[in-house]
Amino acid sequence: QVQLVESGGGLVQPGTSLRLSCVVSEFSLDTYSIGWFRQAPGKEREGVSCISRSDGSTFYEDSVEGRFTISRDNAKNTMYLQKNSLRPEDTDVYYCDATRVICTLVAGAVDYWGQGTQVTVSS
Repeated sequence: QVQLVESGGGLVQPGTSLRLSCVVSEFSLDTYSIGWFRQAPGKEREGVSCISRSDGSTFYEDSVEGRFTISRDNAKNTMYLQKNSLRPEDTDVYYCDATRVICTLVAGAVDYWGQGTQVTVSS
C-alpha cells in the first residue's frame, strides 16, 4: 500500500528556517512527480512546489519562490521542503503528494497524499 509520511513540522519564529521530510513507501520516488501542498483551516488545499518526474524540473507557488526549496533523495525514497525566511502567513498544515504523470499544483490532480504536518510561524 502506497504511503507518504511527513515529519519536521513545528512551532518556529518568523525569519527562521525549517525542513520538512516525506518518506514514501511501495513505490520509487523517481517514478512519480512529487510535491508539497498546504492548507489553512477552512481554506482549500493549495500547491506549494513540485518536482517533475520526467526531467526533475521544479515549480513553486509565487509566494514561496526564492524562500522554499524542494528536493528529493531517491536512494532514501524521501522528499524534502526546505523553508527559509518563514513568515506568519506560512502557518499551515503541509502535505506531501505524489502524482503518476504531471508535476502539479492542483490538488484535484494528485494521486497520493501524506497525512500532513503542522507548521506554525509565530513569535
